[in-house]
Amino acid sequence: MKRVFVWIVLLFCLFSEPAMAQRRQKSEDAEQLGRAIDYFSSGKYHEALIIFHKLDNAYDLNPRFKAYMGVCYYYEWDYEKSTAYLDPVIPELNAYAPHERSFYYYADAESHFNLGHYRKCIPLYEQHLQVCYDNEKGDSHYRIAFSYLFLEEWENAGDSFRSALSYY
Repeated sequence: MKRVFVWIVLLFCLFSEPAMAQRRQKSEDAEQLGRAIDYFSSGKYHEALIIFHKLDNAYDLNPRFKAYMGVCYYYEWDYEKSTAYLDPVIPELNAYAPHERSFYYYADAESHFNLGHYRKCIPLYEQHLQVCYDNEKGDSHYRIAFSYLFLEEWENAGDSFRSALSYY
């Protein structure tokens, strides 16, 4: 009888250990996610990216955290990676507050602008204009104007420069 009890306890310990380790790992990963968000919020984008990548490989992060990664790349001046993260997730972010979305649009638009993708950045700046504050609209109109200028669409460029001027 004692042997059976020892075997039951041994089997229980053997099978419960992986479950405990898995719970412990998820708890540690949740703590890491909190740390990544803290780094992101305090402008430590490189540090945040390291943690976000680790967690994305393990869990396939949701669109908001992938957008955070795109913003991190934007601040790191890696515009190609920024657009690679932001382009696919932006359509999935409609549930979030307008001003939060406005920054994702702006970071993606700026990344495309800096890469010389003027046709791609214009609609993103226009989306930004729909959800941003009035004091932020001048910059988007200004970038739209330069995009049209580089595309040699003079009339659109002139209209956008006038719009930018009205907000400045």
